[in-house]
Amino acid sequence: MVSWFHLLWISIKVNLLTTSGPASVGLLYKEAVGTLLSESEFVEAVGFSSVLPGSDALQLAMFVGYAAGGVSGALAALIGSILPPTVLMLGMITILQRVRGEAWVGNFVRGLAPAVAALMVLVAWNVFRGEGGGRVGISIGITVLSMAALLLKTPPTLVLLVAGIVGIIFFR
Repeated sequence: MVSWFHLLWISIKVNLLTTSGPASVGLLYKEAVGTLLSESEFVEAVGFSSVLPGSDALQLAMFVGYAAGGVSGALAALIGSILPPTVLMLGMITILQRVRGEAWVGNFVRGLAPAVAALMVLVAWNVFRGEGGGRVGISIGITVLSMAALLLKTPPTLVLLVAGIVGIIFFR
């Protein structure tokens, strides 16, 4: 039986040293296989966590925790997985609450807006350029109609739903 603290520490370490699902899977593999699980159990855990909706890394950590220490192990892995980002977010919120009235914060956000818009245009350009098969016109049509609908105050969820249905129909 693995100690609760050991599972907590492994989960904290994985979440502090990695920022993405695949990287965390690799580090968790290194930490867990041979000490907490066999390789076949870990592969099963990866497959199981990939099927369920939600964060693969969180589900994988809980699966490993449960396999190694039962319900208390899963709880330790869960706490270790959510503790680092929670502490970081609370720290950022504290800092932002203290500087929210500063003029430079508003100016910073106003400066970000054009950069975010440029990134969105770049993504759209890459999507249109990668189309092929003469379907660029359909993509541009969906874009123009979506923009018009959004300017007419159509709910974004409805615009996305209709655009998806149009995509199903025209991109066969």
